[in-house]
Amino acid sequence: MTRPSSSPEESLRLFLEYLAVEKGLSLNTVAAYGRDVRKLVDFLKAGRIALPRVSEDTLVAFVHRESGAGLAARSRARLISALRSFFRFSVLSGFLKKDPSSRLTTPSTWLALPKFLTVGEVERLLAAPDVSKPRGVRDRAMLEVLYGSGLRVSELASLKLAEINRDEGFLVCRGKGGKERIVPLGRSACDAVGRYLAEVRPRLDPGGRREELFLSRRGKPFTRQGLWKLLRQHAAAAGLRAPEITPHVLRHSFATHLLERGADLRSVQLMLGHSRITTTQIYTHVSREQLRRVYDKYHPRA
Repeated sequence: MTRPSSSPEESLRLFLEYLAVEKGLSLNTVAAYGRDVRKLVDFLKAGRIALPRVSEDTLVAFVHRESGAGLAARSRARLISALRSFFRFSVLSGFLKKDPSSRLTTPSTWLALPKFLTVGEVERLLAAPDVSKPRGVRDRAMLEVLYGSGLRVSELASLKLAEINRDEGFLVCRGKGGKERIVPLGRSACDAVGRYLAEVRPRLDPGGRREELFLSRRGKPFTRQGLWKLLRQHAAAAGLRAPEITPHVLRHSFATHLLERGADLRSVQLMLGHSRITTTQIYTHVSREQLRRVYDKYHPRA
């Protein structure tokens, strides 16, 4: 087999190809890794540093530069994860003899607590769509499913008609890397979807040709940006701080509310589709913050 070129550009191209074809990662994940490693490639080109000459000091200097540019701890952790994956691939592919990223440490990110809504705020958001109109019926169903299942926005956009079972109260989700998981769905969400299917969706897809559950007024699947915009419109109507309300905030709220009411961490991990339970553990810190606020407010010796 011919040894591949060791140029950073060629290494990046083959790395992204490997992630998409062999690892089966989603397009969004591959794109995110590509953006992170592209920053390194540009850094190496500017310094005229060939890939075999990259050392741990080179990477530390690069990460420090990114941190100095205002990169948040969570983004910095993702950057380091991408670098580690890239250099492991480079060693396995014969680009390098030694992995210069092996001792890079990931910054602690647990203090970067995810934003979430209170139960009351969620109820205001769910009540925002005008269900006397077809669009409001559809939007209410989408918001109910988003909060009721903790789906990522891309997962909601690609959710198929055949993947939701209202009678049994669950949906089948294909998440990152094509991994499939089953998520329970509450009665409120199932009822909202049932009304949407009976009253609205036939108008959006009169020929019954689309597989996707939720469709735009043009009868096409939603984009991530379209769902984001829709959510912010309803957040503003509900009197919430619209710029801070994203689809992921509803996912965070889903997890936080379950844990605050006694759900075990492993079950929440499975419902969210996290590959590692350490990713889910951040929500226990959110709950601790809530406990701290309650303690400080009500304990006489706080």
